[in-house]
Amino acid sequence: MLTLPAWLSALAGAAVVVGLRLLVLPLLNPKMWQWRALLLGATMFLAWRYIIWRFTDTVAPLGWTADAFFSWGFAILEALTVLSSTIAFIILSRVKERSLEADRHRDWWKPGPPPQVDIFIATYNEQLEVLERTIVGAKALGYPALRIFILDDGRRDWLRAVCEHHGVEYLIRPDNAHAKAGNINHALQLRAGDPDAPDFIAVLDADFVPHIDFVERVLALFHAPDVGLVQTPQHFFNPDPIQHNLGISSAYPDEQRHFFDNVEPSRDAWGIAVCCGTSSMVRVRAVEIIGGFPTESVTEDFLLTLRLSENGWRTVYLNEPLTEGLAPEGLQEYIVQRGRWCLGMMQIVRNVYSPFGENRLSFLRRLSIFDSLLYWSTTFPFRLASLICPLLYWWGGVAVVNASVTDILVYYLPYYLAVMIVLNWLSKGLFIAILNDVAQLVAAWPITRAVALGLLTPGPHKFSVTAKGGDRTKVVVQWPLMMPFLLLFALTVGGMVVPLTSDFIFNHAATAGDGMAVVMFWTVYNLFVLLVAIAACIERPRPNRPQRQIVEPVTLLMAGREQRGWLVNLGVGGARISGLNDLEPGMTGRLRLPIIGDIEARIIAPTQDGYRVGFAPTADQRDRIIARLHTASAAPGTNQGNIALMIRELARTLTR
Repeated sequence: MLTLPAWLSALAGAAVVVGLRLLVLPLLNPKMWQWRALLLGATMFLAWRYIIWRFTDTVAPLGWTADAFFSWGFAILEALTVLSSTIAFIILSRVKERSLEADRHRDWWKPGPPPQVDIFIATYNEQLEVLERTIVGAKALGYPALRIFILDDGRRDWLRAVCEHHGVEYLIRPDNAHAKAGNINHALQLRAGDPDAPDFIAVLDADFVPHIDFVERVLALFHAPDVGLVQTPQHFFNPDPIQHNLGISSAYPDEQRHFFDNVEPSRDAWGIAVCCGTSSMVRVRAVEIIGGFPTESVTEDFLLTLRLSENGWRTVYLNEPLTEGLAPEGLQEYIVQRGRWCLGMMQIVRNVYSPFGENRLSFLRRLSIFDSLLYWSTTFPFRLASLICPLLYWWGGVAVVNASVTDILVYYLPYYLAVMIVLNWLSKGLFIAILNDVAQLVAAWPITRAVALGLLTPGPHKFSVTAKGGDRTKVVVQWPLMMPFLLLFALTVGGMVVPLTSDFIFNHAATAGDGMAVVMFWTVYNLFVLLVAIAACIERPRPNRPQRQIVEPVTLLMAGREQRGWLVNLGVGGARISGLNDLEPGMTGRLRLPIIGDIEARIIAPTQDGYRVGFAPTADQRDRIIARLHTASAAPGTNQGNIALMIRELARTLTR
């Protein structure tokens, strides 16, 4: 048993890390590369110190035994994840923001005419509600030389009529060859022969609404003649399935915030920013030189970046909220989307641009490909292995990590704390233990399978388009996704209970020694991860209620009198208003909204401080509401983590 002096000595390294967090980090500017490099470098030192200890002190002796096989296998996988983190930390050591550059070059084409810009909105099976937002947002763009095209691979007559109503152009093609990339290439070929052929095209997914200044801000960065593509971040006006199902959307950002807020600006600083498909703009001449949008991968956006780079064109990143879209609303769609991203990356590595193959890519571009390869192929298998390894001990007596509690405190704890503290310092608290594990775990098996499929088979590979919209008003339990987590939870609980109450399998005390405490802590942590993952598989209803918080005074004319209140939330079909009184559900009247005008309204239900009000706006009012909701230059949702609020919200969700 550890004595108090031994405990204090073992915790010294962790205490130093925590002390630096409390006393030093608040004084440092996370945008300065010197501090970033120093702190990330120190974290990498602790990481590799830990890995060296793992291989020298914690693995089983080499031999034809289960202990050796699983012990060395897990250690190698863990080392690969640290290698992946090391490359990521090197990239994160610098950061570039281009807002001032966009300010300086806002009208770089003057005194000549503005460049012609086309908006390409590619669609396949999205519903009217989804497409309508994007069309209205595109129409609200104030740029003078602009044409908007709906590229419909679903060939739907009703969508043609919608486009005619809104005054935007509608294009179809005879087949669906090469999916989205083929759809865009077809439109490019048609537009190339027009008198007003575009100089630039902006690509929007069917569910992404441009903010009113999207074109002007993005176009400013094309002042440099070698810029081939400008990417902007993706923001979401609805919570993703992890946020929503756990009820933590106000305390925990969407899963992609770290990439768009931190990784992409850092990649841009090294000259290796990547295209992410939607919310980007590309120079037409650059695309023509490389032969159009590439079609060899289901992630044509990343491949487009590489092909442009190989031909001397730069991809740059403007970190401003200039579009907002619809995050996958169901867990299955969330997983399908990430599996497609992974599969596309593996196709690129196998068939087009291997980081070790013959091509004209720079060393940094090759390193970025290798970084992506490591991320997809190690992070998610490691998450699965972390759940399975304690079970090997409880049910088979296999000691995957043979370490003392003292050594864990000396080597692992400072490394883990440093990673979490430094990353949270860089990212406004986006990294929260257990939740980050759950976000990876729910897609871990499909992504691991996609890695094997993409690397080991030549293709072609089928993929599913991420479904958006639809009826989300009912509780749906995703049993196929939940069952493996339930099984692992049962095996984990049983693995602890059965061996601790009897030795009918084998004598654990004789096989693990002090390591049993390590396995016990590991197991308890896994139980929390699995419990939250199981909860995430229960899809809570998403009522079609107001989506954006807008606080301003409004007037309600009802029951022969006029009441003034405060608009709290606004949606296309209703609002929540505080400050009203003496009203009953079913009462009708008129709601006077700023900018929108008078709308026939009906009281739906009381709230704690007012009422929910439903209304049926005219077509013109509906367009103005959509534009008001989605085209303002402000980021929807939260962009930083709040652990205290998250714990309260998560506890409330899990105990309902």
